[in-house]
Amino acid sequence: MATQKLHFDTLQLHAGQQPDPTTGSRAVPLYQTTSYVFKNAEHGANLFALKEFGNIYTRLMNPTTDVFEQRIAALEGGVAALAVGSGQAAQFIALNNILQAGDNLVSSSFLYGAATTSLRWLSSAWALKRALPTATTPTAWRRSLMRKRALSMSKPLATPALAYLILSALRP
Repeated sequence: MATQKLHFDTLQLHAGQQPDPTTGSRAVPLYQTTSYVFKNAEHGANLFALKEFGNIYTRLMNPTTDVFEQRIAALEGGVAALAVGSGQAAQFIALNNILQAGDNLVSSSFLYGAATTSLRWLSSAWALKRALPTATTPTAWRRSLMRKRALSMSKPLATPALAYLILSALRP
C-alpha cells in the first residue's frame, strides 16, 4: 500500500495491511497463536539469525502486531514502529536506546511510582548521575540541568500530585 499518497484518515484504517488475497477480507486478522511453522531447519535458523524476515514466536512479533506497527509508523511519518505491552516497557526501551552508563539524567520528583522506581533502579544499574528537582518551577529545573545531560524527563501533568512544569519556560 502506497502510504505516502493516502490521507491521514485513510491511513488510520488501512496502513500496513492488504486485503486477504484468498477471502478478500479487509479486516486485520487476529492471529491467536504462539508459534509458527518453519519450512525447514535452514529457514528456522535464518529467521533466528535475522538473515531472513518472518515470524518466529508471537512474543517477538506476529502478523497482527506487524500491521499495527506499520500503521503507527505511517501515521507518524516514521520508518518503523515498535509495539510493547505496557507504558513501563515503552519507557525502558526508550531509555535503553538513549542512555549509556555514566550519562546525566534529570527527572521530575513528581513522576508516578513505577516510573520513579524504574529510574531509581536504572540510575543505579547503569551508573547514571540523576538530578531530581523537587519543585516544578523553571528556576528549580534550570538549577538541576547538567551541561552534558542525555535526558530530561517530566510529565505534562504528573499524577497524583497534579504538579506540572511549563516546558516552554525552560527554553534558553
